[in-house]
Amino acid sequence: MSEFKASGFRDEFGNAGPDLVGITTMTSPYYFVPPSGSTAERPSSPPPGMLRFNTDSGRLEVWRNDHWATITGETSAPLGTRHLSGGSGSPADGNSIEYITLSTTGNAIDFGDLHRAQRHCAGLGDATRGLFGGGYKTPDGGTARIDFVTFATLGDASDFGDRASGSGWSWCGVNDATRGLWVGGTPGTIDGLIDFVTIQSTGNTTSFGTNNVNNRDSAGFASRTRAVFGGNHNTNTNIDYVTIQSTGNSIDFGTLVASTGTYYSRSTASNSVRGVFGPHGYDSPALDYQYFTIASTGNSQDFGDISFSTYAQSHGSSGKTRGVTCAGGPAGLDIEFITIATTANAQDFGDLATAKTTAGACTNANGGL
Repeated sequence: MSEFKASGFRDEFGNAGPDLVGITTMTSPYYFVPPSGSTAERPSSPPPGMLRFNTDSGRLEVWRNDHWATITGETSAPLGTRHLSGGSGSPADGNSIEYITLSTTGNAIDFGDLHRAQRHCAGLGDATRGLFGGGYKTPDGGTARIDFVTFATLGDASDFGDRASGSGWSWCGVNDATRGLWVGGTPGTIDGLIDFVTIQSTGNTTSFGTNNVNNRDSAGFASRTRAVFGGNHNTNTNIDYVTIQSTGNSIDFGTLVASTGTYYSRSTASNSVRGVFGPHGYDSPALDYQYFTIASTGNSQDFGDISFSTYAQSHGSSGKTRGVTCAGGPAGLDIEFITIATTANAQDFGDLATAKTTAGACTNANGGL
């Protein structure tokens, strides 16, 4: 790499222009190499339009006034394409992963397998990689293992690392473009904890802080800066939030208000501005969708109703436009979708290939990207 500095620029009126300073390699006429470094080495106060190569993600990124945006040119699985459902709890523990294309409608297709048959796992993902964490298998119990897959490539999951705070199940997964958070989980062990990973790395998690909601079987969504999560197995309707690229304890956001039943939802959707909690069928099932404005605080507002009569412990995720909820109906096979920017009832999308109650979900186009 070589450093260059150019100064003395003037416009047509004689006004002095900015000095240009950078680190680059230029070889004419074939290519140039932009500044590069890890995510941790990003400049603290970059100017709009700054271009750099992120050595963690292996991608070019540009600073867009308030966030780093990844520049992607892949065509095999374009941003916003795939939702993955992994694991299952009915009629028995399952390890299969299925996928759908979010912008279409139709039935799910086999993607590959998790490392073991299990239920109550959680998912998160960036533009290229999906992670599945935790899970419960009879009679083995919970696990600390995290699996990962590449969205564009069909195949079985690989080992990412472990959740360092402990093994368990019923985690909640949320993320921005580079960092994933695992929130809560098994009561009495990890339900009050938050851990994080760098999605494009591998290895064990790092402690983030304390989860004041004490979540189990909760759900969450994110913008590019903030993660919001809540609703749990014990019908706790409190919602908390954190700033993803920081560390620390969660902060009160508001209350999840269901029109029918009580929530512990594992189905969410977000478009970076609005986050939606979907239905979940267990004990006293909630049969409607509720939404929040992510950048604010306050209680949820009614979005619309489910398209089916019942839900069997559903899961879901979203692209920037459309969210899906899976494992609906008496057999746990139904998939439905909503348009996030509207308020309206859900519509039929298609069917899963196998029943996937208590499965985990991730997508390569969620609101945190």
